[in-house]
Amino acid sequence: MIKQAILISLTTLVISGCKNSDNKKVTSQTTTDKATTQDSTSGYSEVNGLKMYYEIHGQGKPLVLIHGGGSTIQTSFEKVIPLLAKKRKVIAIELQAHGRTNDRNADLTFEQDASDVTTLLKNLNIDKADFFGFSNGGTTTLHIAIRHPEFVDKIILGSALAKRNGVPPWFWGFMENAKLENMPELLKLGYKKVAADTNGLQVMHDRDAKRMVNFKDIPDEQIKSITAPTLIVIGDKDVITPEHAIELHRQIANSELAIIPGGHGQYIGEVTTITPDFKESDLIVPMIEKFLDKKHSK
Repeated sequence: MIKQAILISLTTLVISGCKNSDNKKVTSQTTTDKATTQDSTSGYSEVNGLKMYYEIHGQGKPLVLIHGGGSTIQTSFEKVIPLLAKKRKVIAIELQAHGRTNDRNADLTFEQDASDVTTLLKNLNIDKADFFGFSNGGTTTLHIAIRHPEFVDKIILGSALAKRNGVPPWFWGFMENAKLENMPELLKLGYKKVAADTNGLQVMHDRDAKRMVNFKDIPDEQIKSITAPTLIVIGDKDVITPEHAIELHRQIANSELAIIPGGHGQYIGEVTTITPDFKESDLIVPMIEKFLDKKHSK
């Protein structure tokens, strides 16, 4: 089951004034740190044929969160959003067919996801941001840095895959035979909790699985073209191999690498990794903040 959770999270995948948005809801959230209050906004924006759902938490420099496969904002990032939003404007997005965002009746591609994310930022009048992508969202973040560098300040790649050899060989056989009944129940529940049409669960699963079966390597020259300061993070029991993370680190000139004890997404409290002994101190938020606050040369 642990292996299935890792696989589905990877593969069945992640601003106050919104232009071209509707159904906006504003709430407030009180943090436990010094009892400060942070504004939260949610809504939809017309993005390349989608009604794309987004949430904004906190104030400050924009940090865009891009969830993993088969996931929602909450299943990937619920544990870290309140912490990150104490100092930043956190913009969390749900991609095509995931969570509250509808499907456009077209196959998923990381290139299209990158375009959708940057189009949303245009609609929200965000010219430049930091990005944190987890799992499939990390692969999307790579494509944003390659294809839309004008939007990018710094990037964090959480368990991101750039090459087919970045996972063990059994991974690809599993994906060719992926079935909805093997999807972790917590991800199914996370989708059903927020989706307007829960029948879309099968669509999300099938689109994510097909994308991974057809996964193409990102060419070396494109990876090496990334100039943004980059933090690469994996777990030491991740489905992403340490060798792959090290190779990314070598190819992205202005990068740092962290290998954290735990599994795929455990370092951010991804929903399928939560254990009874979970503690907030297990999260890598301090590491993320230190990286984002650091002055980097480009």
